[in-house]
Amino acid sequence: MTKQNNRIPDLFITGTDTGAGKTVLSLLLMQYLYSKGADPFYLKPFQTGCKNSYDTDSDARFIYSHVSQLKGKDPAGSVIYCYRNPKAPFFAARDQGETIDLKVVEKEIIEKRLSYNPLIIEGSGGLFVPVAENSMVIDVIKMTHASTIVAARAGMGTINHTLLTIEALNRRKIEIAGIVLLDSGNKLTSQTMIGENIEALETVTGGTVAGIIGRIDDFSKPAADWYEPVEKIVENLQATHKAAYY
Repeated sequence: MTKQNNRIPDLFITGTDTGAGKTVLSLLLMQYLYSKGADPFYLKPFQTGCKNSYDTDSDARFIYSHVSQLKGKDPAGSVIYCYRNPKAPFFAARDQGETIDLKVVEKEIIEKRLSYNPLIIEGSGGLFVPVAENSMVIDVIKMTHASTIVAARAGMGTINHTLLTIEALNRRKIEIAGIVLLDSGNKLTSQTMIGENIEALETVTGGTVAGIIGRIDDFSKPAADWYEPVEKIVENLQATHKAAYY
């Protein structure tokens, strides 16, 4: 019997595409993990579409503004590269005459792991968004060795987008912690369509849909129901990784 590893596996939040709900899912994970006594750290390696980490469009600022344990702390520490133009990180960096070095990202992740557990790493857009020359988001996920949560829209089109994402992750042998559907648009998806989408996804993936997150009125105090998918994912991961050390 080997010694049990008490670390919670790091989680990489990827989306089926831009605007699928990665930041909201990251927020719920941070809030949930703090409530359970963990010491998580939110990391956004590549932020585009804002001037700096304090901009109103900064994902890090959003997280720090709605997690009570982070209020008053500096969100700049959660962003490695930040660029003005709202486009793929590789091109946004090139627009400013800069390049992204993935070794810098890897070093930052290794250093953060020494002080925090787990890391909640939020990607940029979907898996095949370019982040550096000859490197995409999926390459960054592989580099982090983190388990992946897929944030997907609850409505029309999600079956195709989500299954393509899952297939790509499986081909790279990247651990999938779960799929979470987010339904936060101005017009909510019908329960019939949500049920059909879940049925289709679970038929192919073998039951990896952790749940649905609906519209959140107060991001500082989301309804208890919206934590259920992240709770399920974290508990399943802990149980799986605990068993692996025996």
